[in-house]
Amino acid sequence: MNFILTAVIVLGAIALIAAAILYVCSKKFAVKEDPRIPQVLELLPGANCGGCGFPGCSGMADALVKGADAGSLEGLSCPVGGAECMAKVAELLGMTIAESDPKIAVVRCGGTCAVRPKTVIYDGLRTCTAINATGAGETGCGFGCVGGGDCERACAFDAIKVNDETGIPEVDADKCTSCGACVKACPRHIIELRNKGKVIKNNARRVWVACQNKDKGGVARKVCGAACIGCGKCQKVCKFEAITIENNLSYIDFNKCKACGLCVRECPTNAIKCTFELPSVKEKV
Repeated sequence: MNFILTAVIVLGAIALIAAAILYVCSKKFAVKEDPRIPQVLELLPGANCGGCGFPGCSGMADALVKGADAGSLEGLSCPVGGAECMAKVAELLGMTIAESDPKIAVVRCGGTCAVRPKTVIYDGLRTCTAINATGAGETGCGFGCVGGGDCERACAFDAIKVNDETGIPEVDADKCTSCGACVKACPRHIIELRNKGKVIKNNARRVWVACQNKDKGGVARKVCGAACIGCGKCQKVCKFEAITIENNLSYIDFNKCKACGLCVRECPTNAIKCTFELPSVKEKV
């Protein structure tokens, strides 16, 4: 009996000593959280998509508070919450932020099944990463979309879907938050975040080259009927110097583009896409 009582007393004493040590350590090594962090976190949308470049909204909140202490919020932006959310955060932290144009994901590939026929049958893991690792995929184009749906699976907002008929992903402009998850998921880098564009009659006007093929015109056209051939016609008609041609491929700078539509009409392969009805030939831009 005395042996049991002694054991209980010894164990109780050890527990008390351990508790005291843990209490002292918790006080000495405690990490105090800035009270502004939970306040900022409350203003953020809570999507935890990683589009801001930080591991979730808590990481973004911490970065915003540290940025405010450093005197600048430059480079910090929540793509899901947008300008309205960032304005509230800036007001809370006593800072100002520069306004930025809203963006949207754009698929830079127009190689649908109709213009880019399959040359082989792929029978393996159905992901873009796996298909891309095998080479050109099921078509002769090693630059275009392989239709594995990695972008679709990466999107937390159900904003991008692979069209079963065309084999090309389509972006829902109303759902896209420009978080950039689909951009990171694409192994061929055909998805780009671009400005939504000027809104006219409830329609955001955007113009882009739906091609990433850097082969010479003749080679590119053999594997895809909608490939950019780098002919330069679009560049010649552009009045705003928004188009450059490099590596046999045209690119439209969305910061300079005025969405006039002249390049869309001029493109001989229909590689340039737009979100609006083209103006008539006689209409002045």
